[in-house]
Amino acid sequence: MRILMVTDAWRPQVNGVVHTLERLTETLKSFDVAVEFLTPNIFRTLPLPTYPDIRLALTTPGHVARLIDGYKADHIHIVTEGPLGIMARRYCRNARRPFTTSYHTRFPEYLSARLPVPESWTYRWLRDFHNSGQGTLVATQSLADDLTARGFNKLRPWTRGVDTEHFRPDKRKDLGFPGPVFLCVGRVAIEKNLSAFLDLDLPGSKVIVGEGPELAKLKAKYPQAHFLGHRPNDELAEVYASADVFVFPSRTDTFGNVIIEALASGTPVAAYPVTGPIDIVGDGFGGTVSNDLREAALAALDISRDQARERAMRYSWKASAEMFLNAVEEALGVKRAIAA
Repeated sequence: MRILMVTDAWRPQVNGVVHTLERLTETLKSFDVAVEFLTPNIFRTLPLPTYPDIRLALTTPGHVARLIDGYKADHIHIVTEGPLGIMARRYCRNARRPFTTSYHTRFPEYLSARLPVPESWTYRWLRDFHNSGQGTLVATQSLADDLTARGFNKLRPWTRGVDTEHFRPDKRKDLGFPGPVFLCVGRVAIEKNLSAFLDLDLPGSKVIVGEGPELAKLKAKYPQAHFLGHRPNDELAEVYASADVFVFPSRTDTFGNVIIEALASGTPVAAYPVTGPIDIVGDGFGGTVSNDLREAALAALDISRDQARERAMRYSWKASAEMFLNAVEEALGVKRAIAA
């Protein structure tokens, strides 16, 4: 089977969507599935002024349609609701080709944090976009429940995976900061709500790993925190394992790959009781959730690192790939023998 992924999110971006697509592609090889990508990198692009690593493709619906025809894919999956996603959806509807979509980002909340745009307007448009396909893949049950209440239909489960061989507790070392070490990893941007973490009155040290448009501002405002910037994957695994608690302050992520990477590293998680954290550690196994983030962070210090690791073991890329293929098969109306 050949699957074409149409995505506005791709390298040089470094985020959960890109990471998920890369790992899914690698895992699908064992199912005899080849994946190709239609991304902004194929076209001449312009960077967004505030996000220079995010680029908009300069193209036309007709050009996109010709490219899609040239891929001769068995199935089309539209990853994002950006310009390429919109043009691919238009192509599929005009050509009467079945397609699936995935819901990765709480864009209405992101947009309203920057511009005076009511969330209800954006959700109305997104509902029309996704409901026109044969299935929308979502990472958690709480997200599915929320979208269902907003009128989204044909929602299909698609969880994430983690490389438990790379992210391991035995990579723990002394980071050189006073303990306990409270860690947060991710894009340093307004939607990640990092101030909620950095404002907490906590013992020990606060460590931030990642880059983004808010980095300089936060470094100036919180000089006592340790900002490590981008870290290569091997170093990142060591940092995860060397922290005492992983704090996830975002209220708008739909899953949080960094949560299960921390858990796989043996580091308990503290977060708000929102989509993503509540699905992964909402039962108190491997982490804590509370509307009082300080309370959650301190409580997580008492959670066993073995328990955190155990919780991560239920998230495999093989299971993620199987869920993705189930949605594709359903959209195409076929059932194939899966060779794994």
